[in-house]
Amino acid sequence: MLRRLRIENLVLIREAELDLAPGLVALTGETGAGKTIVTQAIGLLLGAKGDAAAVGAAGTEAYVEAELEVPEGFFDEDGLEPLRDLRPEDEPGLVVARRVTADGRSRAYAWGRSVARDDLVAATERLLALSGQFAQRRLARPSHQLDLLDTFVGPEQRLRRAEAREAWRALAAAIRRVDELEQGADTERARLGELTALVEDTEGLEPGEEDALRAERERIRHVAELGEGAAAAAAAIEPDDGEGARALAAAAERALAPLERLAPELQAAAAELRELVIRLGDVGSDVRRFAETLDADPARAAAVEERLDLIADARRRHRAASVEELLDRRAAAVEELERADAGGDPLERALADRDAARERFDAATEALADARRAATGPFAAAVASELADLGMGEGEFHVELREREAGPAGADEAVFLVRPNAGLPLAPVSETASGGELSRIALAVAAVAGGETLVLDEIDAGVGGETAHRVAGVLQRLAGRAQVLTITHLPQIASVADQHLRVEKVPGDPTHTRIAQLDDAQRRDELERMLGGEEFVSAVTAEGRR
Repeated sequence: MLRRLRIENLVLIREAELDLAPGLVALTGETGAGKTIVTQAIGLLLGAKGDAAAVGAAGTEAYVEAELEVPEGFFDEDGLEPLRDLRPEDEPGLVVARRVTADGRSRAYAWGRSVARDDLVAATERLLALSGQFAQRRLARPSHQLDLLDTFVGPEQRLRRAEAREAWRALAAAIRRVDELEQGADTERARLGELTALVEDTEGLEPGEEDALRAERERIRHVAELGEGAAAAAAAIEPDDGEGARALAAAAERALAPLERLAPELQAAAAELRELVIRLGDVGSDVRRFAETLDADPARAAAVEERLDLIADARRRHRAASVEELLDRRAAAVEELERADAGGDPLERALADRDAARERFDAATEALADARRAATGPFAAAVASELADLGMGEGEFHVELREREAGPAGADEAVFLVRPNAGLPLAPVSETASGGELSRIALAVAAVAGGETLVLDEIDAGVGGETAHRVAGVLQRLAGRAQVLTITHLPQIASVADQHLRVEKVPGDPTHTRIAQLDDAQRRDELERMLGGEEFVSAVTAEGRR
């Protein structure tokens, strides 16, 4: 259902935020008050082209936003992948919006993030139905007719369709896998050969080995320089002859030691000198040991170069940026090769998987078809009854199921057939019904099947008297199955609404439109106005008493 609708600066509506109730919602008001602006807002959400003329005088852009409640599993349906990827975590519903600027350009949004208009419409047209051209185009589509029939079947049919959709996806994936294996057996063997080469080329390779070898190579290349520097440092700290840094530090400490008692402030300096003597001894030892480890062995230098060349060649052959990437790919290659060795012929497995997927899809398709065949009669009879109430002659309506190429919704095609006038043959509604008849057929079908929120723009035009009461009854029955938002001039319809909104024009500079929810007293006043005003109602009442 449509929970909330926000409109900003759209034609005459400066700002309106409507919290909508379930059931039947009636919008009433004087002619020219701006009631159709609400349907214009819904039309934008359904993909209508943005028009600069729609931008009101209160700003440089118009904005429409809706919060929609969606059925469970809605975002798993085909065609909704872009929105499914954008959906915030733990977000149960859908928030959509359109923005139209003064130059006629527009943007579409889902949960505040920019999306393609077609991606927005793919979702909203499954949740909202707008009478007029929108509804007529949808009703003429066989896929939509099938959706309506499945909705009539009930919630269990939605589960069957979800199973068929998943089975279709699994079958399509299994068929692609078989095709790939059949057409690319040589490619598969070549790929396994590449994996084997990768494993062999990286045998014995360790993480960080390349960096360690490069460091060792640099050390070997500069062994003479390193030896001279280490020897000089060791001699400066503690030479074989004479005094070095350690001896001088020790002499300084000895000079201060007898003075610590006389000048306590020298104790810290003396302590630091003693520590320095120890540290210099350790450093001198470390430097000498380092110098002793230096080795200019040509054989080791050649081995290091050879190993680095092997690693570089492996990275180049297998297009890896680092040893770590090589090792990660090696682990994956080992795992895949083990699976290939243990699993036998991959084509045989793929063929078995395809056959199993086809059996699953065939079973799901048959379950859908059985439910549809059982429902066509009751569905057609119920729609025919509603059409009669809507003044469409004898209301002859039939549903024909035809076979079509299998797909995510099964292998059926539903065709709605109608006889709008006596003596004419039954024919598809898309070929025989006029625009007004299509609108009434859409209303009758919705009253029987329910489904998405239905927005009706004066569906009661040209209706009055007893027919108006029957139309109100149809709308009441429809509201028991789905939310209905109807713009109406008939008090018979407004009086049975679950929520009543009044649209009124407010004089000013510029004039603007306001939408208000009516309480019981305001609703009585509005119904009285719709009946002709207080004087008219009083006169009719007095005449009735006479």
